[in-house]
Formats: sequence, structure tokens, C-alpha cells
Amino acid sequence: MEEKRVQKIIAEMGLASRRKADEMILEGRVTVNGQVATLGQKADPSRDHIKVDGKLLTGGPERKVYYAFHKPRLVMSTLDDPGGRPCIADFLKRIKARVYPVGRLDFDSEGLLLLTNDGDFAHAVLHPTKKLPKTYHVKVKGVLDEAQIEQLEKGIYLDDGKTAPAKIKPMRKTKENSWVEVVLHEGKKRQIRRMMMRVGHPVIKLLRVKVGSIKIDGLAPGEMRTLAPEEIEAIMLNNTAASGTKAGRR
Repeated sequence: MEEKRVQKIIAEMGLASRRKADEMILEGRVTVNGQVATLGQKADPSRDHIKVDGKLLTGGPERKVYYAFHKPRLVMSTLDDPGGRPCIADFLKRIKARVYPVGRLDFDSEGLLLLTNDGDFAHAVLHPTKKLPKTYHVKVKGVLDEAQIEQLEKGIYLDDGKTAPAKIKPMRKTKENSWVEVVLHEGKKRQIRRMMMRVGHPVIKLLRVKVGSIKIDGLAPGEMRTLAPEEIEAIMLNNTAASGTKAGRR
């Protein structure tokens, strides 16, 4: 077999996304032939002994699987939780393949979460250069006025920097609260909640309804479905197009 970057090998084995594999390497959790691996190091899985947390990687790449999952509220987006809170692993017992979440949703948020063992697919969804839109339906206290919507759409300063331009569309309102649709191309921690708090409209409920062209339609909390081939292809085509655009700017 040909040599590949160690993080790519880990992703192909279905252990983690390439981004998470990078973190594992930087944390010193990966070794190649007894030596701590370095970021960007290459190896041949048929010849070299690659260990993650002391466990030897064996076998070939797993069959790639892709799921859309409706993460319920008050469930962690992780596969385990040291604090003992419910996590998505509780819903994955019928899946034989080792899958991991693509990104995250806050503990108190719900909605579409993609699951896979394909590191390239996860990279295409998560990497900032891909600018894949994520769509949310958000219930906030009060009603956003036009000036606040414009402020949020242009970008707003948070503690960790200015947010990228977003799309905000009013949906419906009641006497005290309102729903808006928010489309983001980035994923700062608790970003929407912090954005709305900054303009004086705390979030009451947050539901992610779409990632790229993949919709949550028809999935109740806790349910999942296999992604259709065309849904997977659309994500990967966006990945190719983004890479081509980046190359063209060099």
C-alpha cells in the first residue's frame, strides 16, 4: 500500500474525522512504530505499526456509512460524557459501523446532526473553506427589528471575534416571542445564542433543520436515516468546487 498522512489513515479506519485525528496527533495520542507521530507524517498501514491511545490499528478501511440524525434536546453530541449525561451513543446501538458526529450541537439545542465514518465527508462538511451553509430555526424572546437583523447579517463582534455574514429571515411571531431562520457558514461555539444575546433577544429554542442540502424533514427526535447517494454527492461536489476555487485564487 502507498504511504498516506497518518490523520487520513485514522479517518479511513473510521475512528475520527481528519480534524479530530489532527487533535489526537497534537495531543501525543498517536504513535508510528513506537514513536510519537507528528502532524503531516506519512505511514503505510500495511507495514507500519500505528497505535491510537496504545491500541494498534488493524484491518482495512471500513465500509463508508452516512446518516442523518435528529439529536434531541438535552443530549450531548459526543459518544460519551464524563459527567454521565445522555449522549448520542445511546441512540447508535443498532449501527454496526463505528461512526462519529460531524460537528456538534449544544446540549440544550436539537436538530440535524450528520454521522459517518468517512473522514473526507466530515472534512467537506466542517472545514471553514468549504463554506457549507447550516440552517437553523430559532425562537427568541421578543421581535428582532430591521436594524438588528441588518447588524446580525453583516457580522457582529463576539468575545472570540467578528462573526461572518449570515442570513436572517423572520418566520412568525407571537405577542412575546418570535421565530427566525438563521443561515450560517461557520460554527463558533454557541454562536447563535451569543449573537442573539448580543442584540438583546435571548434564544428560547434552537433547531438545526438543514446542513447544505440535507434536510431534517420527517425525522422525530432520536430518529435517524441513511443519507441518499445524491445527498452525499452534493456535499462532496461542494468540497470539490470549494477546492477548485481556492486553487484558482493562488
